[in-house]
Amino acid sequence: MSSSVSHIITTVLSGLTATVAAALGGIALTVVLSLVAGLALRSPSRVVRGISRVYVEIFRGTSEVVQLFWLYFALPVLVGLQLVPMFAGILVLGLNHGAYGAEIVRGAVNSVPRAQFEGAIALNLTPAQRMRRVILPQAFAEMLPPFNNLFIQLLKSTALLSFIAVPEMARQGELLRPVFSAEIGWIYGTELVLYLLLALLITGGMRLLERFAARRLGRAPAKMTAAAGGV
Repeated sequence: MSSSVSHIITTVLSGLTATVAAALGGIALTVVLSLVAGLALRSPSRVVRGISRVYVEIFRGTSEVVQLFWLYFALPVLVGLQLVPMFAGILVLGLNHGAYGAEIVRGAVNSVPRAQFEGAIALNLTPAQRMRRVILPQAFAEMLPPFNNLFIQLLKSTALLSFIAVPEMARQGELLRPVFSAEIGWIYGTELVLYLLLALLITGGMRLLERFAARRLGRAPAKMTAAAGGV
């Protein structure tokens, strides 16, 4: 391996920490906002439902790049508050993907059979107890596959943070391009492989959570169920 290729790989790898940090921070914020906004969409209060719906529609219906620029460049002009680039990036990742996640949570809760709600009411559980002990454990298993896709999309969106000088992998690769234009295939090839490996890690972790959730509910793992159906 030539010294230039080695330098390219090392430089792109230097952005791995920032990419992982942005992805983990964004995922954590996405989970919190998804649960809060998703459950708020089912609130008996029209005001709570309205606030949640406004949040979801604004962040689903506008460009993620524009959201990032507005928060990082426009907000300081309007209110004099300059955010740290990494924090601004994580905030936008969480707000944007949390809006999509809210609909995942709402749909998963709605998919729980009505009989489960009625049974929890018959047991004289409070609304909070019904949600925590009966509804959410069942809805959780339904949320995991779409959340897997959402988290992978969030990972790929971390490349947008290069626009505000966060030193993640895409930013480090772009810094190399003017000097190593002849090895541009190595620059983008390295980035592709690293994003793919991170996506596979996310998928592997979510698959483990899916199996755990299935066992908690007494369901057979998907592989066993498919095999049984083929017998």
